[in-house]
Amino acid sequence: MPQFSQLLTHRALLKDIRRGIEREALRLDDSLQFAHDAHPHVLGSALTHPNITTDYSESLIELITDPHTSVPALFKQLQEVHAFTLQQLPEQSLWSQSMPCELPAEADIPIAEYGKSNSGKLRHIYREGLAVRYGKKMQCIAGLHYNFSLPDALWQALPFAGNTPKERQNNGYMALIRNFKRYSWLLMYLFGASPAVNASFLDDKQKALLKPLVHCGANMTTGMMPNKAVTSERAATIDEHSDMASTANTYYQPWATSLRMSDLGYHNDAQSNLKSCFNDLESFAKQIYTAVTTSWPAYEKIGTQKDGKWIQLNTNILQIENEFYATIRPKRSHGRCERPVTALMKNGIQYIEVRCIDIDPFAPLGITPTTCYFLDSFLLFCAIHDSPLFAHGGECPISEANFNAVVNNGLNPELVLQNDKGNVLMTQWGLELIEQIRPYAELLAAETNDDGYLSALAQQQAKLQESTLCPSHRVIKALQETGTDFNAYFQQISTQNAQKIREYTLSSETTRAFEQQSVDSFIKQAAIEAADSISFEEYLQCFTKALTLHPEC
Repeated sequence: MPQFSQLLTHRALLKDIRRGIEREALRLDDSLQFAHDAHPHVLGSALTHPNITTDYSESLIELITDPHTSVPALFKQLQEVHAFTLQQLPEQSLWSQSMPCELPAEADIPIAEYGKSNSGKLRHIYREGLAVRYGKKMQCIAGLHYNFSLPDALWQALPFAGNTPKERQNNGYMALIRNFKRYSWLLMYLFGASPAVNASFLDDKQKALLKPLVHCGANMTTGMMPNKAVTSERAATIDEHSDMASTANTYYQPWATSLRMSDLGYHNDAQSNLKSCFNDLESFAKQIYTAVTTSWPAYEKIGTQKDGKWIQLNTNILQIENEFYATIRPKRSHGRCERPVTALMKNGIQYIEVRCIDIDPFAPLGITPTTCYFLDSFLLFCAIHDSPLFAHGGECPISEANFNAVVNNGLNPELVLQNDKGNVLMTQWGLELIEQIRPYAELLAAETNDDGYLSALAQQQAKLQESTLCPSHRVIKALQETGTDFNAYFQQISTQNAQKIREYTLSSETTRAFEQQSVDSFIKQAAIEAADSISFEEYLQCFTKALTLHPEC
């Protein structure tokens, strides 16, 4: 492990690892139903506020931390942002699940608004395009993004190929991404928490692919859960002959860990034909560039305007780069009028964004410090561990198949995956990976003087030894034992989580700082709107022309 030896030499740099969180959540009103009101004014401008904004809908809030050099500091800010938000909304709660609550008709799901500036209009019209392309319901799925970066100096100390510091850093991050693609199925097993869904989310075709949830009170025998003593054959027998009552408003997939990351979640025919190359940044960027500049026949039929109103930015496979759905993305901060792929090619990869983490319903903030400690260790392992280039044009079909197998069938104790040695029992491979990650957890613990890394590793090892500890198992068990349907159960959980968050005491100084942020955000929005001097059509033309793979340095 030559790169690990190099890491040991420069281990002091690990204190400069940065991580941040973006947590999405549907807002619930005082009746614990989907909130139809606009993004609350007291929380500031969704266009310019650095920590509180909206994702797809006015009802889908997004809470964002700054990057932090320690997990405790990260969680302090995450706690504060949540506390301020809910203390300002005393009658509302945040939905504590990735899969949506009972949704209204599509026409009644409000698309996020960002004011009258051209940049605000672009954000809104982009979301209009998502509605006509994918439907609004799919856009109400919530997730948690984990942003992670290694210090620039560490990339230069490690033996990655490249003639310049930027090239070496780019190659290092792409190596991390390739290993993430190889091993991220493990995250779906450990942290997947969306095995069930409310019936209102599904059409008849989707319902036919799932099963109605059954329950039998406190003496439940799970018809699909992975008690190690229950084989998949036995589970099928129980499921077929069960006399348990059906909670018809709740559907689940036997053995699933994350319906959010399955085809039931983000899936689209146009993007399914989009092949990504993870061998180098230039190839990756070229393929994204092609997608945002190539028209798609089905979108041409929709058009860009209807009754004089914009309904999508263009008819391309991707309207903009952000439409590319992926479990992980290379990222670079960019200016308001700068295109993400152009910024990547100009300045290189700055950090990676992990996008496959479900909201943890049993954590008031949607994630626990334990999960973050493990993600740090896992991502450091991905960066340093040997990461051969992918064949097949820079993709890895086997890795995709493993990932899909776990999101759909990960709780099956007999699940077999494929690695470079052939077929392997998922739990066996998972335990082997834990041992490979262990040196990185130990190193992080030593350098940060934080035993959270070792405790987190032990907890994930325990899940591989006893799958009843997995959040996906806990969700189904709770639904079956309580006899409540999906919506009612998570209304209760969301209420409890909101109460816990509101109990957090913000200092008067912190509260004033948040209040000032809200005021400042509206001032910034007004300045942006006042500075506009061209029509939206002209602005969109400039925005389109700003896309290039060869920016001037």
